[in-house]
Amino acid sequence: MSDPGDHHPLWLGTTPLVLASQSKTRFDLLIAAGIPTEVVPAHIDERGISDLLVTKGCSPQQIAGNLAAEKARAVSKTLPERVVLGADQVLACDGTMLHKPTDHQSAAAQISFLSGKTHYLHSAVNVSINSSPVASFVETAKLKMRVLSSDTIEKYLSATGAAVFTSVGGYQLERIGIHLFDRISGDHTTILGLPMVTLLNRLRTLHLVVE
Repeated sequence: MSDPGDHHPLWLGTTPLVLASQSKTRFDLLIAAGIPTEVVPAHIDERGISDLLVTKGCSPQQIAGNLAAEKARAVSKTLPERVVLGADQVLACDGTMLHKPTDHQSAAAQISFLSGKTHYLHSAVNVSINSSPVASFVETAKLKMRVLSSDTIEKYLSATGAAVFTSVGGYQLERIGIHLFDRISGDHTTILGLPMVTLLNRLRTLHLVVE
């Protein structure tokens, strides 16, 4: 967590941004961009909300956007006047949405399913103040995974360890997960789960970062 007493010349807010997520990657992206950030995880039933939205026929982009909004709203209710950022990412491939793997077997199954295919990462952001959204958007990245043998998948999982359970699809592109891919199209921070260029543009329109 950033120190509220630190000097952040690019940030114009009177208090640090509140990140409604436990994602260290998102936190690190914000800090690297000079945005003082306080982590307050949102406690929502992500899987339950996602499943309900699927039954309603919502697209992966809509589901990601709704989850980001729910996270921001949940935390914003408890922290009036603060700028709260909710974010979520949905992986979709061939009409199927994947969630974070829960064990070695499910991680292997996800990577095997993605092997040789193109999939999409939809990264959604919602910025709210007093439980009301002031900015929201979804950015999408397109990724093509190499054709992977079961032996290669097992070697990858062995090298990755428990980190494989922290990301949808069972990979972290910023780490050794890069070995799994053939082609990537899209902003790198979108793939990491927080599209920083678009976010900073929105924060500028809200006069929260310098012009």
